[in-house]
Amino acid sequence: MSGIYIHIPFCKQACYYCDFHFSVSLKRKEEMIKAIGMELQLRKDELKNNVETIYFGGGTPSLLTIDELQFLIDIVYQNYKVIEDPEITLEANPDDLTEEKIKELAATKINRLSIGVQSFFDDDLQFMNRVHNAKEAKGSLLMAMYHFDNITIDLIYGVPKMTNEKWRNNLNIAFEMDVPHISSYALTVENRTALANFIRKGKYPALDEDLAQQHFKILVEESRKHHFIQYEISNFGKEGYFSKHNTSYWQGRNYLGIGPSAHSYDGISRSWNVSNNARYIKSIQQNKLPQEIEILTINDRFNETIMTGLRTIWGISLQKIENDFGPDIKNELIENAQEYLKNKILKIKDGKLLITEKGKFLADGIAADLFIVN
Repeated sequence: MSGIYIHIPFCKQACYYCDFHFSVSLKRKEEMIKAIGMELQLRKDELKNNVETIYFGGGTPSLLTIDELQFLIDIVYQNYKVIEDPEITLEANPDDLTEEKIKELAATKINRLSIGVQSFFDDDLQFMNRVHNAKEAKGSLLMAMYHFDNITIDLIYGVPKMTNEKWRNNLNIAFEMDVPHISSYALTVENRTALANFIRKGKYPALDEDLAQQHFKILVEESRKHHFIQYEISNFGKEGYFSKHNTSYWQGRNYLGIGPSAHSYDGISRSWNVSNNARYIKSIQQNKLPQEIEILTINDRFNETIMTGLRTIWGISLQKIENDFGPDIKNELIENAQEYLKNKILKIKDGKLLITEKGKFLADGIAADLFIVN
């Protein structure tokens, strides 16, 4: 099975922490939607398998009208083999989710909403420069859950001055509202963001990794109490509500990335579109794909397998490592993991290399230590 990711590069305003590609000007939105539709048609032969998931990300896909979303969904169905009941996700901001908009979305093939709540407290939202407020977050979520069964929300932890009690309150609001899936990430400072600039100038306090680690521990403990499964380091879902689309990334399946800055993967190579709206539109109008392609080396593919596999409950199959990369690389992996195995940060169970509770917050660093350096 394969997935299609569609990047919608527009936002009402820039969140201080965000480094994704987007524009706050909607002047070329109509041209962009047409160009994305053309790219879908130009690349219709790239996916050999049936399409199991479609994901509208961004940016802010909920800025699109129902007609614009339906236009893109129709093009996918006209040009690709889509399974009977695909997972179709729309990322949405609370301020876009009026009752009328939610009802209209529920009448389309979209069956999963990813709502960018980030926090249920106004001071946190103002700190992040989010458009919505806490009241809108709760109200839109209540309305959405009336019309949609499959909903996930985003929450950010490690925010300066966010106490452990406040973080627990954030989580408890989600639990009380019976949200079936939570994606939660530590606030990070990315280059070329307003947040990075504010911290450099001393306008905002530097981030506290110890605070983020405390919040992560609370997140793991509290979500478990409420019967969530941490199936990936930052993703917590009740049984039957795991993200099929994101899971396909972590399990190394093929996917197609459509729109400016979107990435694609076919198991052998990775490609990505130009992160410039005007250049993207112009290229597509000339029937040219505005992309760069990188052929992945064996080492690249091994490192990606380690990075993604170690973050999930499925871990890394040692047999698959041997099948794909040979017995020598499998043995080297086990040898390099010995210190972590001895310290019970990693474990081997049922032929799989898995991360333990002790090591989850440090998963990416541990994975990097196991990489093969080119």
